[in-house]
Amino acid sequence: MREVLNQGLIDFLKASPTPFHATASLAQRLEAAGFQHLDERQSWAVEAGGRYYVTRNDSSIIAIQLGRRPVLEAGLRLVGAHTDSPCLRVKPNPELHKQGFWQLGVEVYGGALLAPWFDRDLSLAGRVTFRAGGKVQSQLIDFRLPIAIIPSLAIHLNREANQGWAINQQNELPPILAQVASETGADFRALLAEQLTLEHDLNADAVLDYELSFYDTQSAAVIGLNGDFIAGARLDNLLSCYAGLQALLTADSEETCVLVCTDHEEVGSCSACGADGPMLEQVLQRLLPDADGFARVMQRSLLVSADNAHAVHPNYADKHDSNHGPKLNAGPVIKINSNQRYATNSETAGFFRHLCLENEVPVQSFVTRSDMGCGSTIGPITASRLGVPTVDIGLPTFAMHSIRELAGSHDLAHLVKVLSAFYTSRELP
Repeated sequence: MREVLNQGLIDFLKASPTPFHATASLAQRLEAAGFQHLDERQSWAVEAGGRYYVTRNDSSIIAIQLGRRPVLEAGLRLVGAHTDSPCLRVKPNPELHKQGFWQLGVEVYGGALLAPWFDRDLSLAGRVTFRAGGKVQSQLIDFRLPIAIIPSLAIHLNREANQGWAINQQNELPPILAQVASETGADFRALLAEQLTLEHDLNADAVLDYELSFYDTQSAAVIGLNGDFIAGARLDNLLSCYAGLQALLTADSEETCVLVCTDHEEVGSCSACGADGPMLEQVLQRLLPDADGFARVMQRSLLVSADNAHAVHPNYADKHDSNHGPKLNAGPVIKINSNQRYATNSETAGFFRHLCLENEVPVQSFVTRSDMGCGSTIGPITASRLGVPTVDIGLPTFAMHSIRELAGSHDLAHLVKVLSAFYTSRELP
């Protein structure tokens, strides 16, 4: 079971270099399991026991399994995660020509660790909007091959590199794509038009716009002397998206179960398809149009906000509170913050801990050091928008927001097991 889940995650990460691809991959897996797509622009006809999903902006997705128990009595079981990760996004007019090299200007998306982006074999993927036959349309593209790199400056020319290096995002991050004899040989939109033809057999009259991200072509892998770890890009937070999907697909439940994977968490979630936007509320209100009933259901529901947690690093153990240092392969982590950076309270934490104990899943706690700032998640955002009781949890990882992160190879199975139990749980706190 553990090996199958880990390989499934590796395959999912490979298929999901951007939030657009992650959403498409999730939708494909949901459809294969019998979920039906609901178009937000159309009227909906849903029924008890039905399985449905909704997408917005091609980068956020909500999957719903309607239970046979009345939702007014049973509430909702929601698992929330996010599809985006820190990365380098291509600028609108990106072409740069320096010293005979063709480079692309990039903008840093989210709180990325920048140093690991150097000396990596990079490819490019995302969404392209174009005109073909007088019609404006969009398609996802993925170059797949390593087409770019950001070479480091040799230490001989930067003797202070190992004493601390302030990376200038404007000047030092543009990736190199090729050597060109002249500026006329480097047309980025022409390159995108060629890729549309290669991938989709489409002849674009004009490439109008795009949202494209560079990514590391090195595949995720199970690594370590004893295979103890999973290393890969975008574990934060596609790992949680994948775990939630597997739990939903295996949950033979009488309850109404919801998986929410939204975009833009890494930049604050404030968008039409982010957790601080109206998407989830609007979808649930269409299923529960009565205002009084909607409020009652929210108070009978529970959201498990699943986002990665900081594992205690052996080289930097002093960065953790000594009593709250989560370990890799020691189970999911309940995340707590008195200042509401996490939405966990004693009742929601107690219920999640109960689920873990009942299902023989190890569980840990995380509180940041009192003299350090604390990150946040979609948990407090969703809780404040819907009023739904929430617990913030996640799997422990190293190198969060790096181009290549590290998690425990046993922990995915732990998380899927407890989320499956959550989806089938008859009673909520």
